[in-house]
Amino acid sequence: MKSLIVEDDFASRLLMQNFLLPHGESHVAINGKEAITAFSIAINSSEPYQLVCLDIMMPEMDGQTALKEIRTIEENRGIMLGDGVKIIMTTALSDIDNKIKAVNEFCDGYLVKPIDRSKLLELIRSFGLIS
Repeated sequence: MKSLIVEDDFASRLLMQNFLLPHGESHVAINGKEAITAFSIAINSSEPYQLVCLDIMMPEMDGQTALKEIRTIEENRGIMLGDGVKIIMTTALSDIDNKIKAVNEFCDGYLVKPIDRSKLLELIRSFGLIS
């Protein structure tokens, strides 16, 4: 599994990298702008990400905007909804407005920090990305 961790907090990035390390290659981006760049490079080189873990609150471009941009890139490439990258939104906030917005922009999962390893892996298993 090739994954992209999009997180502005160093400790949270490191934690997610450790959780995903046994399951394949993992790249990091520190904000939504970097995430869009990394996602575009990967998809244009025919080596797309299978998973993106996307923090909601970040500088320069937040996760909600990055989510929308990623889905637009996929749509422009003819990738049907559900056939593209699996996106898990992560946030320190458990408010319902952010969750509804993320679901409306077609995220595949939503986890509240601190991220629980077993919940993350269970969600990834449900996508069929790991066994």
